Amino acid sequence: MEIKKAVHACILLVMLFGLLNLVVCSVEDEINGFSLGQPQTLHKDRHLLALNCGSACGKRCALASVKDRCLKYCGICCSSCQCVPPGTYGNKNACPCYRDLKNAKGKPKCP
Repeated sequence: MEIKKAVHACILLVMLFGLLNLVVCSVEDEINGFSLGQPQTLHKDRHLLALNCGSACGKRCALASVKDRCLKYCGICCSSCQCVPPGTYGNKNACPCYRDLKNAKGKPKCP
């Protein structure tokens, strides 16, 4: 009887570790694949993962003519929204917060 309980406990642990590994791998794939839409949230305004804005903005601004300005404003937008659209231009609908930020003149703030 005790052996059955031990076997069941081991099976449950293996299943739990398998599920945990699946979640971790899918989150890593999302980051490595630069699927940088809205962050996954655990609770309201508590992010499961913080976005690496430097890396995301470096990719976003790779082809910018004024790279330092692009990086500056992308960094501001990223830290505010925790989101950067994929690619080097456009695709802003993937990140509504980033898309909707405006400067003092009412023009889009984020590159």
